Amino acid sequence: MNLISKVRETIKRYKMFDFGDKVVIGVSGGPDSVCLLYILNSLKDEFGLSLHIGHLDHMLRKDSFGDLLFVKGIAERLGLSITTERVDVSKLAKKGSIEEIARKLRFDFLFRVAENIGTKKIALGHNKDDQAETVLLRILRGAGLYGLGGILPKRGILGFAVTRPLIEIKRKEIESYLKKRKIRTREDITNIQDLYFRNRVRNKLLPLLEKEYNPKIKEILFNMAENIGSDYEYLEAKSRKLLEKLKIKDEKLKINLNLRKITSFHPAIQRMLLRLAISDLKGDTRKLTFKHFREIEDLFRNRPDGSIVDLPLRISIQKKKETLSVYLR
Repeated sequence: MNLISKVRETIKRYKMFDFGDKVVIGVSGGPDSVCLLYILNSLKDEFGLSLHIGHLDHMLRKDSFGDLLFVKGIAERLGLSITTERVDVSKLAKKGSIEEIARKLRFDFLFRVAENIGTKKIALGHNKDDQAETVLLRILRGAGLYGLGGILPKRGILGFAVTRPLIEIKRKEIESYLKKRKIRTREDITNIQDLYFRNRVRNKLLPLLEKEYNPKIKEILFNMAENIGSDYEYLEAKSRKLLEKLKIKDEKLKINLNLRKITSFHPAIQRMLLRLAISDLKGDTRKLTFKHFREIEDLFRNRPDGSIVDLPLRISIQKKKETLSVYLR
């Protein structure tokens, strides 16, 4: 099966698009996103898609403006519409990790682009190797079921459907596809430097594990993520239905839950319910750790009415006589 056929099957398997969808494709100019763009462009008539390119220049390299011009050139050749934006991420680096800030700005940008063209569908170029790297990285940092599920093929974020059509494609397959078709891309020099934790996992740890421990480590990590991700999606869907039954009254920037009922569930379901409630308010639970959820459990089990737990992301949870209030402070 050739690469386009494999991507077609991935799109169908995870029901990524509906016929007639407008889709924003995040294109950096690198091999993965350029490959994604060309493949979706070749499949757009079959799936009835209208494609729009989104490119955010983080201005982290001296030649980054060249990436922007390069992506604009591709858009012109393919006859596709494009939205570009520039932001100096380094100026915001004092407020947190450059990787995290760049990621947030990229998603914020893509969400704005999607809203402007009237769609909820966004496609990104993460591949099978990215999945293996992500799972290993999260194991090293410590992760629960959600984290070990890795990069989901299709994920809802703040009402948007973020899809990864290349998630079952190996990086070598992408490189081969581009080479055979003589499609040029832009290389980010920082990807081969060990400046960031992910790069060290990619460039040092994974090759070591392949050579010294298991030559199929990437496949194993990918399969593990797929299995765990499937289990997580099932629990999430069941918990979503429970959450709607637990809600007493929704207020602006606040979700009130039935305290007696939530305490009757297994701790795993409790954590899932709280994660969903927080995600509904904030759209992101990445900074919440196992320690935070333990503190929340202690709040509704042992602490007196009126007690409050303050969490990252400006989230607070207050215990009242009959309710557990999750709100943005």
